[in-house]
Amino acid sequence: MGRVTSDTTATDAAAQYAPEPPGAPPVWQRRLRRFGLPVRPQTDVRARLVPAFPEPSGRLWAVFGAGPEAAARLTRWSGWAGPLLVALFAGVLRFWNLGGPRKVIFDETYYPKDAWSLLQYGYEGTWAKNANDALVGHPPELLLSPEHSYVVHPPMGKWLIALGEWAFGMNPFGWRFMVALLGTLSVLLICRIGRRLLRSTALGCLAGALLAVDGLHFVMSRTALLDLIVMFWVVAAFGCLLVDRDRTRARLAAALPVGPDQVTHPDESVGDRLRLGWRPWRIAAGLCLGLAAATKWNGLYYLAAFALMAVLWDVAARRTAGARRPFRSALRRDVLPAFGATVVVAVATYLASWSGWIATKGGYYRDWATTPEGRTGAWVWVPDWLRSLWHYQTEVYSFHTGLTTPHAYQSNPWSWLVLGRPVSYFYEDPKAGQDGCTAAEGCAREVLALGTPLLWWAACFALLYVLYRWLFKRDWRAGAIVCAVVAGYLPWFLYQERTIFLFYAVVFVPFLCLALAMMIGAIVGPPGSTERRRTIGAVGAGVLVLLIAWNFIYFYPLYTGMPIPKSAWHHRMWFDTWV
Repeated sequence: MGRVTSDTTATDAAAQYAPEPPGAPPVWQRRLRRFGLPVRPQTDVRARLVPAFPEPSGRLWAVFGAGPEAAARLTRWSGWAGPLLVALFAGVLRFWNLGGPRKVIFDETYYPKDAWSLLQYGYEGTWAKNANDALVGHPPELLLSPEHSYVVHPPMGKWLIALGEWAFGMNPFGWRFMVALLGTLSVLLICRIGRRLLRSTALGCLAGALLAVDGLHFVMSRTALLDLIVMFWVVAAFGCLLVDRDRTRARLAAALPVGPDQVTHPDESVGDRLRLGWRPWRIAAGLCLGLAAATKWNGLYYLAAFALMAVLWDVAARRTAGARRPFRSALRRDVLPAFGATVVVAVATYLASWSGWIATKGGYYRDWATTPEGRTGAWVWVPDWLRSLWHYQTEVYSFHTGLTTPHAYQSNPWSWLVLGRPVSYFYEDPKAGQDGCTAAEGCAREVLALGTPLLWWAACFALLYVLYRWLFKRDWRAGAIVCAVVAGYLPWFLYQERTIFLFYAVVFVPFLCLALAMMIGAIVGPPGSTERRRTIGAVGAGVLVLLIAWNFIYFYPLYTGMPIPKSAWHHRMWFDTWV
């Protein structure tokens, strides 16, 4: 070891306190490397900001005899053709015999009737007690009066259900049509989202196919309830934010300097100071999140989670571009526009969804502000309609937080992921010769809101995998999936005394499918794996997917109300809690 002099000491001190070169990893990352944190190779910053989509192989089409040009063309088209074919498959499943059972099942006793009332009056009227039987009678009767009724969910989802009733009439097919359509479109969205997120058309289509054969999503797509509508807008918002992320990072990459070596380098002035400009996809996400909250209030959790996630994506993009203080830069340049594009747009959308209630005078609490109680207080200067609406919202909030009435099919959120207590929407036990029953022992007809068991149980392991990818591999894609599952799942633990049901979980089912597709991609093997490794992985992944598909087929009669022998029904009750 050389002799230490005053000159060397000064040099070492200068090196210690010298500013880090642009793009150097932060101190905490350098310290964690001694514990095994992987070192990212210092690649072109443009490639890190905007990673290229892997060039798909045309070998699959060559196997079917396509020439090189035809194989290349088919490969290009697969980015849309694959998702459309998966969505077509999902649509056929969901629309087949959509009008059956020809009954008002479970909570269809509320929302289709409210939707029809919105078409007639602009607000929810009152139905006679025997209205359900009259709706499916021969001939059907509409026992509706203009007297307002108390409802506890915003009107947006009911307006969408009303579109199907306006087009096809007040019958089971009409009130289920829009929900089935949105369920089908959500499969298409997940295919495209999975393709963009996982950078693989095959994995994107796999995620959509898994969603297509999930029993809970399937049943909810064929029942006129609100939760699947919330799910659709949440998925749409997630997709919009993904597109916004890619476009924003591309804008940062385009502004970075290119060195003599034709490599894009990080730049502090770009990372810290560049304004990201007009972001229509983020505004579209705010609109979708507002529509989700205007359907059911649990959409508000997604508004908070996705808005925070989008800002953190901006922080990461600025850090990669060379920002010295990415959090400060994002706080100064991105947080306020993000708040306007998401929260402000969502609130405006929510208010607009109440336009029918606002424009008419017959809705519940519509004239509360003109009563003696409403004329008191410090807010009398606020328009009457807005004070009446605010009072209505506070009453609804009190109802939701105080709902503890026991129900035979309620369940604790701890049991949701393992499908502890599914919800029976409809059950009949026809005798031989009745309603298509051919079994001498008699039959059972049921519509059971049960996720495909093997899919959900495999998704439990997939959630552990994406948590690992996010926490230890710093994989932002895994973090995005975790965020979406957490926003739809964890808030229900705050209301464990409330009457809640498994079917609320349909909102985060698409993200379980994305997590499972990501895990299956890892099972198949990363790029560069040996042929033997990928063959073994593909066989294992294929067996898992086929078992999930078989499991959906096995439970299909319980999803559609088909008559099956009672013994066959008992065989499908794998646990006592499913009965």
